[in-house]
Amino acid sequence: MSKADYYQLLGVSRDADSDTLKKAYRKLAVKYHPDKNPDNPEAEAKFKEVSEAYEVLKDADKRAAYDRYGHDAFKAGGMGNAAGGAGGGFHDPFEMFREAFGGGGGIFEDLFGGGGGRGAGGAQHGSDLRYDLEITLEQAAEGTEKEIRYNRAVSCKHCSGSGAEPGSKKVTCPTCGGTGQVSSNRGFISFRQVCPDCQGTGQIIEKPCSHCHGEGRVMERSTVKIRIPAGVYTGAKLRSAGKGEAGHLGGQSGDLYIIIHVAEHELFERHEDDLFCEIPIKFTLAALGGSIQVPTLFEQGTLKIPAGTQSGTTFRLRNHGMPHLRGGGKGDLLIRVHVEVPTKLSKEQTHKLEDYAEACGDPANPVSKSFLEKAKKFFR
Repeated sequence: MSKADYYQLLGVSRDADSDTLKKAYRKLAVKYHPDKNPDNPEAEAKFKEVSEAYEVLKDADKRAAYDRYGHDAFKAGGMGNAAGGAGGGFHDPFEMFREAFGGGGGIFEDLFGGGGGRGAGGAQHGSDLRYDLEITLEQAAEGTEKEIRYNRAVSCKHCSGSGAEPGSKKVTCPTCGGTGQVSSNRGFISFRQVCPDCQGTGQIIEKPCSHCHGEGRVMERSTVKIRIPAGVYTGAKLRSAGKGEAGHLGGQSGDLYIIIHVAEHELFERHEDDLFCEIPIKFTLAALGGSIQVPTLFEQGTLKIPAGTQSGTTFRLRNHGMPHLRGGGKGDLLIRVHVEVPTKLSKEQTHKLEDYAEACGDPANPVSKSFLEKAKKFFR
């Protein structure tokens, strides 16, 4: 039976780059891995096929030979030996899998039960933590300092993070004999994985710590002060190094990431570093013009209204917006005015307004001339 095309097996085009090849292989290798498909020989065969395809295509010389000669490039004594030495057989598909996922740890260990990220003695880097913090728009504009409290795993003081009761010691793991790995067979394929009892350290604790029960860490309520810079925006991420969870068995602590959320303001809307608001004005001010006091984020400002201002006109007050996060000035305040029409008039006001309307010819022409000119074509 003829072998399937390597590019078709991985589901990529013949000009796919190395990143595309790796992503495609990772997806298929996880899908067909024997640990996810126990007692499924078809999945195991597929796993070996995609591993073989990736082994060839990830290597520039082997790929060039394959593109030129196809599968014949790798037949013993054939063209493959002259075209990059690819004819010497293929590697263990599980080794190819480990290589594609970083040689252990990462997704490989997460999916299939390992203990990646450990150093000598089983030390493991602590997890990063996330804290969502809401602040006001004023605090975002001025900058502020906040004290936050959160729960995290810290090194156990009773055992100094070792996980062992003081005076006790670690002994060789009887399951793996101190190697940190155990062998497993699947059909005719044998591969090794992290020891489930010692988690790859090769040692187990003779007497676990009575405070942390061998974990080396305990939960604690922690407090940290952070400085929030002026101009910060929703989604900004602040990092407090070493304030995440303590590492396992003496490993380095993770970091704390504070995610900023700027609360909505009752008056102002933020558009990047500009602020926006809407203000109602009297129709007499819009017609005659004048000056009014308008709110800004921290004080009042003066806005000049030209005579004849129309409803919906937007004015700009320079440097009354949010400070630029990287420094160097501020955004602007944009103010849109809406002309208010009085809903109740006294008799005197009504008579005077009628006189004004007569003087302007409004009773005879209640709609503006410019609009009528535009509307003519619809009534022909």
